[in-house]
Amino acid sequence: MSVAMTNCGHLGWTTHRQGYLYSPIDPQTNKPWPAMPQSFHHLCQRAATAAGYPDFQPDACLINRYVPGAKLSLHQDKDEPDLRAPIVSVSLGLPAIFQFGGLKRNDPLKRLLLEHGDVVVWGGESRLFYHGIQPLKVGGHPLTTEPNVDFYGFFTRNTAATT
Repeated sequence: MSVAMTNCGHLGWTTHRQGYLYSPIDPQTNKPWPAMPQSFHHLCQRAATAAGYPDFQPDACLINRYVPGAKLSLHQDKDEPDLRAPIVSVSLGLPAIFQFGGLKRNDPLKRLLLEHGDVVVWGGESRLFYHGIQPLKVGGHPLTTEPNVDFYGFFTRNTAATT
């Protein structure tokens, strides 16, 4: 089962004939992505600063929505032109098991339970580590009901669109 995705901010992450890219235009609407809410922007900056990235300025927000059974396979985030930018992930809703490995897909994995409100930041040497989400278990949350929503992948203003 796949993850439902959308974006907000100046750029959105989309699939394209040649693979993946960041684009200022939503391909489904042919309009700019919705603005990133100031609360997202501020939360991301605060988390990045606390993790040692004080100059971080997010301009893209990938929003992943997981329903029970959905997962995100192990992958590296390597499509951004500035790999010095950290990744900030905010989890809302159902608990999810975050898998965090190494530079090779078969490196040992650490598994971390992410609960509503948890924030994970990684960058530097770990920026290209493989990571993913195990299949989401059935459950409920009093504020968000069933799905888990993961605001994931805030990148710096150096992220350039490639079309």
